[in-house]
Amino acid sequence: MLAVQAIRRMRGGAQSQLMLGADGKLWVVKFQNNPQHLRVLANELIATRLAAAVGLTVPASEVVEVSEWLVANTPEMFVEQARGVRSRYTAGLQFGSQFVGGLMPGQVVDYLPEAQLDEVRNLGEFAGMLCVDKWAGNCNGRQAVFERRARERKYRATFIDQGFCFNAGEWDFPDSPLRGVYARNRVYRTVTGWESFEPWLSRIETLEAGTLWEIAETVPPEWYGGDTAVIERLMEQMLRRRSRVRELITSFRESSREPFPMWAGKGTMVVPGQFGLPEGGRKFVM
Repeated sequence: MLAVQAIRRMRGGAQSQLMLGADGKLWVVKFQNNPQHLRVLANELIATRLAAAVGLTVPASEVVEVSEWLVANTPEMFVEQARGVRSRYTAGLQFGSQFVGGLMPGQVVDYLPEAQLDEVRNLGEFAGMLCVDKWAGNCNGRQAVFERRARERKYRATFIDQGFCFNAGEWDFPDSPLRGVYARNRVYRTVTGWESFEPWLSRIETLEAGTLWEIAETVPPEWYGGDTAVIERLMEQMLRRRSRVRELITSFRESSREPFPMWAGKGTMVVPGQFGLPEGGRKFVM
């Protein structure tokens, strides 16, 4: 998909740009030479599409082409690097996340008062997104925006900013109980047991290997240095980690955060059987 106009710079460490696509929609575009890491583009595409595959509310994601002409002829198309150095954005294939709210009237906020969180129409999805964040080793806090469309009273949460999954640019999994979780326990107050993580948890545990490989194959090779063996190893780790999600959630449950006050007793953790990798592994068709 081609970007045709830069609208404005977005907040955040990746220094994204809000851009108009040739499809007439608004996209939040992260560039290859963002200050965080090249691989955050791959992380965004893979993790966002995995979350969508298990049924969670995430923005549409696309590979967005930004031309040399657009970069050269837009004054604000630069990235601020260390020590005050500015450089032009790199033209080429970038990651695009569809702007929540789009061109339609409504209201989008990234913060709601505690009491209003209880009225979010899909609040239960925070438990589902926790499953994805633990599976994907998100080393950042969980980010969400809340959208209320015209003539609606309640907000809906959309889960954004998956760039620090897979431990950002490291592509490993130093799991920690308090990583990849939302800052406020209020979003987890309806969790009463393992059933509160359904259907998302079971969908992760039974997700077909082919789905992961198909998503990985959509990632432009320049986003990970062109070495397909590197992204293959990442997907193989993700396949093995499907059976560890309950263990990782349990670690969070038993942490000092005490995130699930309605989950009584110790309960029993049901651990699914191990999942094998596809026969002979899987290689990319580039």
